[in-house]
Amino acid sequence: MKQDKFSLARLAMYGGCSKSFISHLLSERRTSCTPELAERLAMALRVPCEVLFEPKSSPTGGATVNRVRKVSA
Repeated sequence: MKQDKFSLARLAMYGGCSKSFISHLLSERRTSCTPELAERLAMALRVPCEVLFEPKSSPTGGATVNRVRKVSA
């Protein structure tokens, strides 16, 4: 995010989510999101989705992704 001068608000806009959701992902208070959101965030940051997230099946049968590593804000 620093490299491309992304703010939380800008990344949230690209992702279609709230600034607080991005903040929670970065601080690891939130560890998963939908695959669609993960793709939008990765595309906005111009990195492969696998750099940020790993696929996971949820207990309810829906798809989610887990954070792989912390990304500097």
